[in-house]
Amino acid sequence: MPALEVICSLSGWTSLYLLFRRTFAQRGPEWSCRLVTLCHGVLIVLLTAYVVFVDGPWPLTHAGTENTELQIFALAVCLGYFFFDIGWCVFYRTEGPVMMAHHAASILGILLALLMGVSGCETCGVVFGSEITNPLLQTRWFLRQLGLYDSLLGDAVDLLFILLFATVRVGVGTAMFYCELTSPRTSLVMKLGGVVMYGLAWVFMVDIARFGYKKSRAKYKRWIENRKLKEMNAREPDGHADKGDSRNSS
Repeated sequence: MPALEVICSLSGWTSLYLLFRRTFAQRGPEWSCRLVTLCHGVLIVLLTAYVVFVDGPWPLTHAGTENTELQIFALAVCLGYFFFDIGWCVFYRTEGPVMMAHHAASILGILLALLMGVSGCETCGVVFGSEITNPLLQTRWFLRQLGLYDSLLGDAVDLLFILLFATVRVGVGTAMFYCELTSPRTSLVMKLGGVVMYGLAWVFMVDIARFGYKKSRAKYKRWIENRKLKEMNAREPDGHADKGDSRNSS
């Protein structure tokens, strides 16, 4: 059943990509791929949120337990997408080694959880934490393409992305990583996979922190320059009036 679900998922995401390619024929292939990524991000976040917070069990206390049917379904949907996405990235050569390593680690982790039949709850938790920022990342790309990124909306998207990544993927991710390492039920191979995913999360966090610092610094410099320009413009009329008054008095 998991194999069939993964195949159906892969076929579904590929079909959606082809539909977007036909619908947005004037756009490049990356436009359609990112639309698929956006759809997957929204769907898988909602699905894994239900798995983690409603259906259970809680990954912080039940790491390494047997997979439920809903966990299997959610992981199969996600795995089918990752197969599609990594194939697209390899074909078009759009991603660097860090992102490809993240894709490969995600595929391997989900495959292990499905093949072994355990650790589905914490794997769904990792998927939720990893994908919750993905819709914002795609929104940022589309804003750039449409020329709307340099706006209040673009700033809001970037700020929310940074906050979610830091609090959920790194903050909550640290707690989940600790619970997985200390759980007696979790297998060694899944713990090693957790080490890899946690390490990649920190690599991304460092890059995001650098981006946030550079953007904040550039915004501050621009604000200072605009403030100085406004002050100069405010002084100029007064200066001209003083000169006129001095001529008249002489």
